[in-house]
Amino acid sequence: MEFPIHLRSSPPASAHGAIVGHRVELQLLTTLKCNLKCSYCSLGVGDVLGSQTHVEYDVDQLETFARTHLAGKEVVVTFYGGEPTLNRPMMIEVMRRFAQWRFQLQTNGTLLDDLPRWLLARLSNVLVSIDGGEATTDGYRGRGIYRQVLKNLRQVRAQIGGSVTARVTWGNPATSFEELDELVAEGSPFDYLYWQFVADEKYFDDAVERRKAVLAELIERFFARSDGLYPLIPLMGIVRNKLLPGRAQELYAGRTQCRVSTHLLNVMPDGQIFPCPDMMYVPAMLMGSVKGNWLKPSPLQLTPSMPCHGCEAFAWCRGNCMKNLYLGYVKNDTRYRGSVVEPICELLRFIGREIDRHDPQAWFARLSLPARRALTDCEVYEYVEVMP
Repeated sequence: MEFPIHLRSSPPASAHGAIVGHRVELQLLTTLKCNLKCSYCSLGVGDVLGSQTHVEYDVDQLETFARTHLAGKEVVVTFYGGEPTLNRPMMIEVMRRFAQWRFQLQTNGTLLDDLPRWLLARLSNVLVSIDGGEATTDGYRGRGIYRQVLKNLRQVRAQIGGSVTARVTWGNPATSFEELDELVAEGSPFDYLYWQFVADEKYFDDAVERRKAVLAELIERFFARSDGLYPLIPLMGIVRNKLLPGRAQELYAGRTQCRVSTHLLNVMPDGQIFPCPDMMYVPAMLMGSVKGNWLKPSPLQLTPSMPCHGCEAFAWCRGNCMKNLYLGYVKNDTRYRGSVVEPICELLRFIGREIDRHDPQAWFARLSLPARRALTDCEVYEYVEVMP
């Protein structure tokens, strides 16, 4: 069920066009502190991590901002960080003040068992950061973290009102099919698996080919059944976009599906607003302020310098990661382009070709009606990037 926001006034003319469409995703960074030190954390770039530990705006200012700029929109809040559960009082205050909004939590999972039952019951989706199997996860996050997270998740799973998604940053080229498959195996506390290819220089030597081999196995498993879905969000989303091209555009007005060009607002603890959570260290990306009560359109848009429109994947990919494209082509960082952007784009094209090789139209024709509905209308598409 969707919860439209009903506030008392319309946005002023200056705010028109700042948000594209009828949906807004507010990522409220409750703190930039974290109780883990993951080796690949993107907030470490620009010394963002730990730079703001306290929220400097109050809930009245947030309500004024919402009344001014979000009136009439469907609002989904993602509590984000740092580790957002380190500031439970803010989460509780926002959820109580804006009871008509929907809520999602992006967390490392280590403190899930400390959250109130009523709060867990109000969450439409919980994204739990995990990196694959035990050895991979602990290698990035610290010894014992994998087991702690799964223990906590199993303890509270029945209390969570919505879905639970394993949010994997695929950084290790040695990550295996088996450890990803295990995350959605029978008895797993996860409903879905979502992975994102790490935006770091991890595509050297045979790293791309090793990932392709795992992707081929995942795609083979995806098409092996027609009575239900193999719940891997990137594959579900890509297959949906290929089968129903209009769905690739409807939530994002034809723009990038990572939402940073249309309706994703990342609110820092100091109240400043940025379109991309990985670019909050770039002054040129500033697009608004809760305290100052202003908002302008996202500066992250497809430009002629980006080669997307000539790519075979564009019809269903729609541009993938705008941060990568911005750094690689607008800022013309040729090293980043060659070592990060182009390998990821090649992996996406490979996914598309592998999917086509399995004749998705014929597969969809065999799919049960409940599985068809799950593929075309999965609510989790609204909370994640869809493209890996």
